[in-house]
Amino acid sequence: MMNELRPFLEDLSRGNFRRALTENRVFKAWFRTGYPSTPRNQALIMFNNVFLHLHPVRIRRESLKITYTFCLGGLSFFLFLILTVSGVLLMFYYRPATTVAYQDMKDLQTIVNFGLMLRNLHRYSAHGMVIVVFLHMLRVFYTGSYKPPREFNWGVGAILLFLTFFLSFTGYLLPWDQLAVWAVTVGTNMAGATPFIGEQTRFLLLGGYEIGDNTLIRWYVLHVIALPLVISIFMAVHFWRIRKDGGISGPL
Repeated sequence: MMNELRPFLEDLSRGNFRRALTENRVFKAWFRTGYPSTPRNQALIMFNNVFLHLHPVRIRRESLKITYTFCLGGLSFFLFLILTVSGVLLMFYYRPATTVAYQDMKDLQTIVNFGLMLRNLHRYSAHGMVIVVFLHMLRVFYTGSYKPPREFNWGVGAILLFLTFFLSFTGYLLPWDQLAVWAVTVGTNMAGATPFIGEQTRFLLLGGYEIGDNTLIRWYVLHVIALPLVISIFMAVHFWRIRKDGGISGPL
């Protein structure tokens, strides 16, 4: 132990604080590339860091204009983060049971401090995410950003659009008011009209033959666990493909 501390103590005694802090096992265990004092170490930090290496080395100057992308992709991701944080906070006050779900929502709006603000933040962020993701898809289409070599990422984006709609729809049932119940009734009846697998699809969504406790708990699990997890995976693939395809596509 003393042999490992001796270089650190010697550097401190000589007043070389940077070397003492960066040339030890603890620092090298966390930062494998070392202190960025050389061009090589600086490049390694960029290449080995997922956040710093998100964008490609070269991008088109025109693609950086706000009026070209309107930051719609970044806004979609930002709204997803808001939904994640606010949704976790809402889970502390909501119970997915038909006997108490509606009352929990009323208590959240009338008794819990800042509960109404928290619910509205989650609600309007969900509406905003649906609108922004849809506008993002329109922007990609009208600027031709779905063309080669970006066809695969266009498909990933289309899946993310569908998942966004489904995420919003699964949250619609959770307040367990008349508007939510009848909206889900219409939605599941539409799913039941699917050729060949309609009845099975409706039974799967309802957890039975009619809306009840099984329906609420299934949609709750989909809304807070399954869909956010799947969306996160597809988002990671989406961001990775943007970089591998050369960044945001510039004007033709």
